[in-house]
Amino acid sequence: MTQKNKLIAFVLCGIALLVLPLILQQFGNAWVRIVNIALLYTMLALGLNIVVGYAGLLDLGYVAFFAVGAYLFALLASPHLTDNFAAIAAMFPGGLHLSVWLALPLALLLAAIAGVLLGIPVLKLRGDYLAIVTLGFGEIIRIFLNNLDHPFNITNGPKGVNQIDPVRFLGINLGKPLNIGGFEVASVSLYYYLFLVLVLVTVFVCQRLQDSRVGRAWMAIREDEIAAKAMGLNVRNLKLLAFGMGASFGGVSGAMFAAFQGFVSPESFSLMESVMIVAMVVLGGLGHLPGVVLGALLLSALPEVLRYVAGPLQQMTDGRLDAAILRQLFIALAMIIIMLLRPRGLWPSPEHGKVKTEPADRITPLSGQQNPPGVDFPGDAVPGNTPHRQYPVNP
Repeated sequence: MTQKNKLIAFVLCGIALLVLPLILQQFGNAWVRIVNIALLYTMLALGLNIVVGYAGLLDLGYVAFFAVGAYLFALLASPHLTDNFAAIAAMFPGGLHLSVWLALPLALLLAAIAGVLLGIPVLKLRGDYLAIVTLGFGEIIRIFLNNLDHPFNITNGPKGVNQIDPVRFLGINLGKPLNIGGFEVASVSLYYYLFLVLVLVTVFVCQRLQDSRVGRAWMAIREDEIAAKAMGLNVRNLKLLAFGMGASFGGVSGAMFAAFQGFVSPESFSLMESVMIVAMVVLGGLGHLPGVVLGALLLSALPEVLRYVAGPLQQMTDGRLDAAILRQLFIALAMIIIMLLRPRGLWPSPEHGKVKTEPADRITPLSGQQNPPGVDFPGDAVPGNTPHRQYPVNP
């Protein structure tokens, strides 16, 4: 593809992304909401790809950072703290309604700190042990959120936090529709453009990280940690940096999730969410940004789309089969088929560093040359074997 064709394809893709929510909202805001959730999961998958795809550290508790960002924004942009703590109510008589542009850096920073705190005790763990510890960390965070409603009501327990402020940008309230020249842009469409910008920024940052010295160092650790350490890489600091960088994207995505939903509860951050995020990275293509984006979009949108398939099937069986079970069955079958047909993912990364070898029948010995003294190539003394290439002796 020439440079001109690439530019045309890029412009057409940009136009399609801009008009997509305006078209989908004509069929109902539910379709735009599905795309918005898919964009949030794309941010999560890109963040996890730093830990799993680049550094090779299996993290099954990534949803914990998603929860940290969501609850931080929920507490700072809702009346929950002022309603339950008199000291905070006295400091903020009008209520604690922090701007999203101040809450986002805080969510990023707190999630990054949580990622580093997770990385410190698991520095020497690998494989299954690392997966078990990170899984436990994710469950600990969810259980804490579920029980921090007494003796001090911080998270409101299983009832969750509601009345979260929507995002406001340049005087525009994204929680309300916007009229432009008589055309109404729905609230979910406004959030779509915000999420799209954040995803593009995340892709840009991940691409720069991949091509940087830090990214190459992460990949060296992923391929062979002992060799990377022997080459002088500070493996400990690089692992902590991977955990912190990956967690920061989870925190930002969680804050946007809380603003978009207007309500958060511990049920949104279960173990299954972590498993699905890992599946997005693996099924899309481990370590390959286009593959990760593709896997995240497919696996996040597929369960919602399958609702329109499982419902009619349930009616055909007179209600004997539950629609939710059918939907999970279809998702599991789709994942199994993808792994069987594309074991390296839907869009795997191109293989680098491998030399293309010639077939044995096309390798001929150099005429007039003998083997170096004391070196016998395999096949030279066996009749019927194809001779290997012989190399001249340096003078």
